[in-house]
Amino acid sequence: MKLWGGRFTKKTARETSQFLDSLRFDARLYKEDIKGSIAHARMLGRQGIITPDEADLLVNGLMEILEEIKEGKLNPADGMEEDIHSFIEARLVEKVGDVGKKLHTARSRNDQVATDFRLYLKGEISDLNLLLMQLISALVERAEKTKEIIMPGYTHLQRAQPITFAHHLLAYCEMLRRDCGRLKDCYCRMDYSPLGAGALAGTTFPVSREDVARELGFSGICRNTLDAVSDRDFACEFLFDLSLIMMHLSRFCEELILWSSSEFGFVEMDDAYTTGSSIMPQKKNPDVAELVRGKTGRVYGDLIAMLTLLKGLPLAYNKDLQEDKELVFDAVDTVKSCVEILIPLVETLKVNKERMYQAAGGDFTNATDLADYLVRKGIPFREAHGIVGQIVLHCIQEKKRLEELPLEVYQQYCSAFEQDLYDYIDIAACVSRRRVPGGPAPKSVEKELEELKQWLDVQR
Repeated sequence: MKLWGGRFTKKTARETSQFLDSLRFDARLYKEDIKGSIAHARMLGRQGIITPDEADLLVNGLMEILEEIKEGKLNPADGMEEDIHSFIEARLVEKVGDVGKKLHTARSRNDQVATDFRLYLKGEISDLNLLLMQLISALVERAEKTKEIIMPGYTHLQRAQPITFAHHLLAYCEMLRRDCGRLKDCYCRMDYSPLGAGALAGTTFPVSREDVARELGFSGICRNTLDAVSDRDFACEFLFDLSLIMMHLSRFCEELILWSSSEFGFVEMDDAYTTGSSIMPQKKNPDVAELVRGKTGRVYGDLIAMLTLLKGLPLAYNKDLQEDKELVFDAVDTVKSCVEILIPLVETLKVNKERMYQAAGGDFTNATDLADYLVRKGIPFREAHGIVGQIVLHCIQEKKRLEELPLEVYQQYCSAFEQDLYDYIDIAACVSRRRVPGGPAPKSVEKELEELKQWLDVQR
C-alpha cells in the first residue's frame, strides 16, 4: 500500500519502486515507528481529532503488530511496501479496517521518520555507552593486575621513559571515557521531538506536540518545523562520535599488533582471538585487532558520506535524506561489533613482564632521570641536559648502559655525580618517583584506578 497516489495517472514503474523503496533497511525502525504512532494516536484521541474509541482501536492494533513482529509472526523485510511506515499502516488497516487510515491525520512521513530516527539513535547511544563501560571495566581490571609491570613509554615510536603497563592501559580508559561523554552530549542535542512538524509547516489540527514529546521520552520539541524535518546534524554528530571511538580503538589495536610481534614480544593474544595462515604453519595472526583497525576507515567513510549528503540540500525534506539511515546503521553495527570483540580480547591478553622490563631498561630511558639528578644537585636543567647528552653519546660509543658506567667516568663530565646516582637511575625507581596525579607510578595508578571505578559505579 502506498500512502500517496491520488494525483498520478500511472503506476510507479517496477524499477523505480526498487530504486526508491527503503523497507529493506528501514525495517529495523519498526519499534520506534510503532512507538511514535501509538503516542500520536493517543494524542489525536485526547485532542478530539479522532474519537477516544478510534484512538483505542488504533493503539491496540499497533500493539498487536509490535507483538507479531517480536514473535516472528510478521516480518517487515518480507513486505512489498515502500518503507516501514507504509508497512505498519497497511497491516494496521488489515487489522482494524478504515479506522487505520485515520492514524496519519496531522502527520507526515517527514516528521514521522525524523522522530523514528532520533528515538533509534537515543537507544543506540545508551547501548553503546554500556558497551564502552564494559571495555573500560576490562581495561581497569587488567590495569589493577599490571600496575607494577614496567614497560618503555614511547615518543616517535622510540623508547623514551619507563612507565607501567597499567598506566598505558589507563590512557585508553580516559579516551573511552571522553567518548562516553561525547555520546551523552549528542544524546542531549537530539532529544527533541519532530512530531507535529508535518511535512515542513506543521498542521492545522489542534495537536499537542508537547504531550507526544513527553510520552516518547523526549525532553522537548524541535522549535522550528522546517528544521525539525530537514536537518540531520544530530546524525552527523553521532557519526563523528563513532569515528572518534573507532580512532581510539584503532590506535589501541595498532599497539596490540606491534606488541604481539616477535620484535616487541610484550603481549600475546589468546588463541580464541587470533587466526593462522593457510600456508605458514607457525603463524599466529592478530586478525581481530587488524580488522578493527581496518573497519575504522569504514566508519570514517560513513561520516564523510553523511556530511556530503547534507551539504547542498535546500530546506526542507529531500529524498536524499533516505540515504542517512544506511550510513548510520552501518556505523552503529560496525562500532558495536568492534567493542564487543575487544572486551574478551583484553580480558584474555597475556603480558610478558620480563620482556617489557628488559625493553624499559634499553635505549637510555633513564636519561631524563639522570638529568633530574643533576638538577637536584644544583645544576641548571639546560646544562644538565647537555651533560647527560654527552654521557649518552659516550655510552653509545662504548656500547654500555648508563648504569654500567663507573663513577669516575661520570665525574669526568660533572663533579656533582656521586655514588647515589645508581639508585636514582634504577628503572623501577625512575617509575616510582613519577607520583604526579595521573602519572605512571604504582601509587598514582592506584588513585586513578579508584577514581575510574567510582566513575563506572556512577554511570551504571
